[in-house]
Amino acid sequence: MAAAKTSYKFTFGPWNISTGRDPFGPEVRKELAFAAKLREYKKLGFDGVQFHDDDAVSPDLIDGDPAAIEKAATKMKKILDGEGLFCEFVAPRLWEHPKTIDGGYTSNSVSDRKYAIERSKRAIDIANVLGTKDIVLWLAREGTYIREAKDPMASIGRIVDAVNAMLDYDKTIRILGEMKPNEPMDQAYLPTPGHWLGLTYRTNEPSRVGVLIESAHSILAGLDPSDDMAYVLWHGKLWSVHLNDQNGLKYDQDKVFGSVDLRRAFNTVWVLERGGFNGCVGLDVKAMRSTKPGDQTKHLSNSRQMFLRMLEVARSVDAEKVEAFRAERDYEGLEMYVLQKLMGK
Repeated sequence: MAAAKTSYKFTFGPWNISTGRDPFGPEVRKELAFAAKLREYKKLGFDGVQFHDDDAVSPDLIDGDPAAIEKAATKMKKILDGEGLFCEFVAPRLWEHPKTIDGGYTSNSVSDRKYAIERSKRAIDIANVLGTKDIVLWLAREGTYIREAKDPMASIGRIVDAVNAMLDYDKTIRILGEMKPNEPMDQAYLPTPGHWLGLTYRTNEPSRVGVLIESAHSILAGLDPSDDMAYVLWHGKLWSVHLNDQNGLKYDQDKVFGSVDLRRAFNTVWVLERGGFNGCVGLDVKAMRSTKPGDQTKHLSNSRQMFLRMLEVARSVDAEKVEAFRAERDYEGLEMYVLQKLMGK
């Protein structure tokens, strides 16, 4: 158990205030200007912002002159400072560019792999300007649609090479892997946090490579997020989380945290609290497509409220009672104790 109660900081990415577009239908809400999104953070009780590289810098600049990139990032830093916000991390968006259609780091094309690494270095430059040392890698297209399309062993080596190139480029950054078993690729090479965790120890500096776990991604792999988080906490490598919920093994739904499974949400928070997690509580949640424009931030405030409520429940659990149930192997009694806590009794 953590020596003292953690004071958690909350973050989300600007993409979480969205237009309601999905693979099956177009926008149903007007796009909110980026500056207007930033003004919502403090109102909703959030402290920091998650960035893709082309959130912080205009997409038409991202492949351009380094001086122009730095100037744009400096402007964004001033905006953040003015709003009293910090940048949690920067993630290179390597899944939408034409040069990463076959993956970035694992592409069969030498020039495309070079592009992915160079763009990752630009993301590091942006992160330095924004005042963060954390770089998040969602390896969205580092996989295959058919297994014969790439050499899987060579592909794992290429991911390690890319991580090492970033570690060598800046000796002060940390790299956080955010793994997902599928979508958009049929099969990812590193589908779970455990797969990524194993890879971290083969990099040049394992102490600077850690993990970001998203609830829905663990659920999509048929795993419980709290188990994934506990395992990575044991290694001392859980540096951030994305909390949400997921209704079964479907597409990535990014539902409000705790909206599907309260017990699962409780165990997630209980593990984070007992494990001494000291990273940011990040959210990656989408408003329902039927949501009215005036309510398009409720899913964020609701998720934060759910975390704080589960935190109250977790902190109310009597550790001695839990140990007594365990000692007697009275798991029926323990289960009812937890259920009563969740019912407010």
